[in-house]
Amino acid sequence: MNGFEHIILFVVALVANTFSAFAGGGAGLIQLPVLIFLGLPFPLALATHKVASVALGIGATTRYLREKALNFRFALLLLLSGVPGVIIGANIIIYVPDRFAEIALGFLTLGLGVYSWIKPELGQVHHLVHRDVAGYVIGSAGLFSIGLLNGSLTSGTGLFVTLWLVRWFGFDYKRAVAYTLVLVGLFWNGSGAVTLGLLSDIKWSWLPALLIGSVLGGYLGAHLAIAKGNRWIKRIFEILTLLVGIKLIIG
Repeated sequence: MNGFEHIILFVVALVANTFSAFAGGGAGLIQLPVLIFLGLPFPLALATHKVASVALGIGATTRYLREKALNFRFALLLLLSGVPGVIIGANIIIYVPDRFAEIALGFLTLGLGVYSWIKPELGQVHHLVHRDVAGYVIGSAGLFSIGLLNGSLTSGTGLFVTLWLVRWFGFDYKRAVAYTLVLVGLFWNGSGAVTLGLLSDIKWSWLPALLIGSVLGGYLGAHLAIAKGNRWIKRIFEILTLLVGIKLIIG
């Protein structure tokens, strides 16, 4: 790969992760197809993208730590519920036909965008709900299921976490995105990267440009989310879910 192609990787990572950090997911919409277009087979592209996506979490975490936006106990719930699903998903993806899984995920992702679109007040006000035992059990089961998707297919699964936190636990979009970027971006994706790295190869020579772009994009997108607030985040979330869904369906 020549210097110009490394610049392309950096720009792609910067743009993809800025929008992802703003909306709470969706970096794979741009980044993963570009890696495949540049010549990587799907398993190698997925593993390389997953490693690079950890840098998104690093960039976003750097910004959100200044806001003190996370509750430690709830963050622990996301870790304990989602990481096992991520590891299992990364192990089973090699047995699932890629196109079948992508089309199914595409329709689910489209559903997220449509649902948010027809609920204009969704995620605009922070009101805690389902904070009893049953609520936490169902919420954890939902996060575990999303973790399975995150480990196996990387495009847009952070968007599922964002909407799940909004719909089930009553977060506003701003708080939900903070949890998604830090916990999913850093820890879920980190678990998936390690697992996929053990199961397949990683294109290490492509990572410097991807990592730098991802860190900067994660920080910039998190800053925009904090500055713009729930209404902007909701609109970008809806646009990205529709684009991710369509991209997954048409291939």
